[in-house]
Amino acid sequence: MAKFSINVVAQRCKSCGYCIKFCPKNVLEIGTEVNAKGYEYVVAARQEDCVGCLTCGRICPDGAIEIYKED
Repeated sequence: MAKFSINVVAQRCKSCGYCIKFCPKNVLEIGTEVNAKGYEYVVAARQEDCVGCLTCGRICPDGAIEIYKED
C-alpha cells in the first residue's frame, strides 16, 4: 500500500476544521502551536493512516494542505 505525506502550510491555515470533519481516516486534528495570524493550525496527527484520497486538500478553502505520494 502506498504511503502519503501531508504538509500543512501553517501560515495559511485558519483552523476552519473542514479538513478534520471530512477526512475519512481521522488523520488531522487541531494542533497546539499558533501561526502568525493567531490560529492554532491543523496538524497530521495520524499521518500513517492517510490513504491519499486528497479530500482534505480539496476542501481546504485556503489551500493550506498538500499531499504527496512517497516513493
